Amino acid sequence: MGLIIRSSAIHAAGCYTTAAIPKGSRVAEYTGHHLTKEQADLSYEDSQITYLFGLGDGKIVIDGHSMAMFINHSCDPNCETEEKDGHVWIKAIRNIAPAEEITYDYCLYDGGADDAICNCGAPKCRGTMYSKEEIRRRKAAAKKAALKARKKAAAAHKKTAKGVGVHRAKDAADLFRKLGI
Repeated sequence: MGLIIRSSAIHAAGCYTTAAIPKGSRVAEYTGHHLTKEQADLSYEDSQITYLFGLGDGKIVIDGHSMAMFINHSCDPNCETEEKDGHVWIKAIRNIAPAEEITYDYCLYDGGADDAICNCGAPKCRGTMYSKEEIRRRKAAAKKAALKARKKAAAAHKKTAKGVGVHRAKDAADLFRKLGI
């Protein structure tokens, strides 16, 4: 099996196969230096693009330096990742035709405020490279933040409304005094 890097409609460059790949085959290994998440965050603080792959619970990442780092995300992938003994393998989940781009679902879980927009073009694209669990977590956090903001705005409005009411009542009392009522 041969892999090549060339232009991709998903992202600038992608990894393609030059031969058919049967379902269940290992396509590539994601290799590179192992870093703690903190080391990676410091190293790539100002970088727009990274090739990091989180291992296990995400405390250790692989700083990608191999053909596999060019495998793009898709919401309808032809591969999946498999962690085994500290190695990450990209494995075909269906038969892959020659010249087809190799893809897997990144299932991102850590990206700060970044939307991690997906460009895969799949019919059921979810619009982001975040995992379904991360999307649910982010929606719940956004809902909680919106509720907190509404409560804060309502409290501020109530406080302002009370102040306006007192001010108007005082004006009315002054008016009544002037009119002798």
